[in-house]
Amino acid sequence: MSQQRKVLGRGLETLLASRQVPPAPVPAASPASTPAPDLLPGESIQHIPLNSLDRNPYQTRSVSFGGLDDLAASIQAVGLLQPIVVRPVAGGRYQVMAGERRCEAVRQLRHQTIAAIVRPVSNQQAMEMTIVENLQRLELTCMEQARSYERLAREFALTQEQMAERTGKPRASVANFLRLLTLPSSVQAMLEQGRFSFGHAKALMALESPDDIEDLARHIATRSLSVRQTEKAVANLAHARRRAERIHLVYPNLREGGQQLQQRLGVPVTVTYRNRKGKIVIEYSSREDLDRILAVMRTEARRTGD
Repeated sequence: MSQQRKVLGRGLETLLASRQVPPAPVPAASPASTPAPDLLPGESIQHIPLNSLDRNPYQTRSVSFGGLDDLAASIQAVGLLQPIVVRPVAGGRYQVMAGERRCEAVRQLRHQTIAAIVRPVSNQQAMEMTIVENLQRLELTCMEQARSYERLAREFALTQEQMAERTGKPRASVANFLRLLTLPSSVQAMLEQGRFSFGHAKALMALESPDDIEDLARHIATRSLSVRQTEKAVANLAHARRRAERIHLVYPNLREGGQQLQQRLGVPVTVTYRNRKGKIVIEYSSREDLDRILAVMRTEARRTGD
């Protein structure tokens, strides 16, 4: 058994397109004919009506249908060299487990049927096979991989070690992908959109405050910071946070006073102290906020003046 098959999930090799199909000449008069592959026990090859096919409900990645014209032209010229893989479901229908792009290309050619390997598997087997097979793909996004690992853990109670074994990935890599799911949703969306890389996200995860993470993520995307620059920014921000915490420990009245002022004014208030000097920052988001803050200050000034 090859090393590739060792790292795939149990029974997963039955669904992968990597199974070798013996080359066979394709008659010119029948461009859509398909070479017969070696079938495993329980499998059969059939020509399935395209209108009987449903998408895989366990698919966790975004399947791209770009470039189908070239694929359709190839199938038209030399035939479907690799059948799709389906599993039978209720009502005489089938779910496409592998080969969605080939299916769409054949549909584009207006064929009525497509050659398919029919493999009876349970819902649980289908889900596990789909997720593990997806994790072998290079084009999967960081968040798609993270959600795939999370689903394996949630649906099958797999440990990180077990997931690493089934996918052939280092355990530390599995852990890092799962940690992406702890990032704020807005940051996950930016990562999904490709506005920064997995390396940037790993650096951001060193921060504890969701607000700090979101602010720095926007800064990364806007300024196109490198991963090294991001790591430096994270270190500087973490150092500033630790220093502020030490100041609050030495001067607890700073935090208490800031909280009291914030409650009185109804807007965010920040009190800082450095080199025996301090600063009070009062934030407001509208003209109404400013007018109300000024009114409170005037009232307090008159009261203390009396």
